[in-house]
Amino acid sequence: MNMQFLLLTADAAATTEKTSFFSLVFAVSSLWIMIPLILMLLWVIYVFIERWLTLSNAAKEDPNFMHHIRDSIHEGRIDTAYTLCKGNGSPLSRMIAKGISRIGKPLNDISTAIENAGQLEIQRLEKRLSTIATISGIAPMVGFLGTVVGMVQAFSEMASHPNNLNISMLSEGIYTAMITTVGGLIVGIIAFVCYNILVSKISQIVNMLEAKTTEFLDLLNEPGK
Repeated sequence: MNMQFLLLTADAAATTEKTSFFSLVFAVSSLWIMIPLILMLLWVIYVFIERWLTLSNAAKEDPNFMHHIRDSIHEGRIDTAYTLCKGNGSPLSRMIAKGISRIGKPLNDISTAIENAGQLEIQRLEKRLSTIATISGIAPMVGFLGTVVGMVQAFSEMASHPNNLNISMLSEGIYTAMITTVGGLIVGIIAFVCYNILVSKISQIVNMLEAKTTEFLDLLNEPGK
């Protein structure tokens, strides 16, 4: 009987703890901070998924693409090579297409055209990435702002009722204030991790693009070209 009572008491305490935590998260006093933090988190998740899918498609390599370009250029079928690039739709194909459109001009001009096209492709790959970086920096500060405001309110209550202090009410106010800092840190950490994952993915794609465009320039620099 005593064991059953203890188990019921433990379950009740756990339920109370869970309820109090979520009530603190969505408390009216902290809601003006928690709602922006939740919106920031949803935006980070959306951008991360959208960018990850875009970068995954950009990182896909057709092993036969450069072979077809090489064969077409060797055989003098420049139009065929250009059409092949236009039909591919990848960042690499757009850069190679820019180089093919400059064939007949000095190699330095072709290299510059490809480099400029590469800069545009990198900008496309980094689209919305700056917003994740911004959120990773401001989310903890927004959470801390909520904590500071909450603490000011709690101490203001103490100053207003110096002879009728309620420790439990004061503690609840402080807990409610601190929860915004926890929320801000969670959002900031998630945003920071997502940002670095995407940056690493973009670096891999950039290295691949540089290697393939160098291969294309070497192709144009072959004797007789």
